[in-house]
Amino acid sequence: MDAMRYGFRIVGDCRQTRRLVDAGAAFAAYADCDDRAEVQSEAYLSAFWFGELFRRHLEQTASTKDYTGECWTPWLWFDIDRADDIQAATAEARRLCVALVERYDIDGDALLIFYSGSKGYHVGLSTSLWRPEPSVRFNAVLRRMAELLAADASIEIDSGVYDKVRAFRAPNSRHPKTGRYKRRLAFGELLSVSTAGHIERAAKPMPFELPEPPGSVDQAIRDWQTALREQTEADAARLERRRADKPARLNRQTLDFIRDGAVKGDRHRLLFSAAANLAEFGCPSALAHALLTDAALDSGLPPSEVRRQIDCGLAAVQQAATPEPPS
Repeated sequence: MDAMRYGFRIVGDCRQTRRLVDAGAAFAAYADCDDRAEVQSEAYLSAFWFGELFRRHLEQTASTKDYTGECWTPWLWFDIDRADDIQAATAEARRLCVALVERYDIDGDALLIFYSGSKGYHVGLSTSLWRPEPSVRFNAVLRRMAELLAADASIEIDSGVYDKVRAFRAPNSRHPKTGRYKRRLAFGELLSVSTAGHIERAAKPMPFELPEPPGSVDQAIRDWQTALREQTEADAARLERRRADKPARLNRQTLDFIRDGAVKGDRHRLLFSAAANLAEFGCPSALAHALLTDAALDSGLPPSEVRRQIDCGLAAVQQAATPEPPS
């Protein structure tokens, strides 16, 4: 997914600066224990990948806060934490991985399985199994799918990792409290090695090769469609409640954009914002495009970017019904 190539990296705790990175290259560097990854340090990568709109947002604001555009990821991550019972976390990680292998008929080592270095496990399932497109609501639909799969395996997961600008511990990075590393486990190691053995392996980082993405699977496609349908219904219900509680208001900057457009540097943001504001009134897509396109083109944006920003702004209102906490 070349258009969604950006992410962020944090070296140190999550109060530190979010640095723009090539998301795939950064993940691969941690997998390889590349010197530039500084695996001896506490470190995080963004759980999701982003396009140009995110790059501009981070460069202009020096923050990921308030980013509401598109996202995507090659991995659906499951976070299993049991603060007082690591043995229970191991049992649940095993149950989840076996359930995923059986449900999608995939090789166990197509999963990315990690002992987190502290109180649990991270499991990654390749989204190549259903090949989803980026969207404004992608992270919410992914969360819905993760919750459905976790329920099917009778386990509990941390649903907070699906916030759009969530920081997720980097592979092979060092946990600041335990001193252990986020260590990759083969499927066989997860099943046959004891929890104590997993912890022992995490005493040092270990390079690993990323598995080849598996091909699409009909069951995974059906699961994604179910998650999309359920999330769409939930978003619509929340939006109706929000409208009932707080009537929409037409912003002055929306009127200004329709009349005067915007200058370079602000035009992407203001077009997105104007489309989202119109969506709060239930404005049909065709009408929003008719109201905003001429002003956006006059501002110098190419037609493809105009269409994309309007569509993203309209879609963002569905997620705005449930505001995401800042990272």
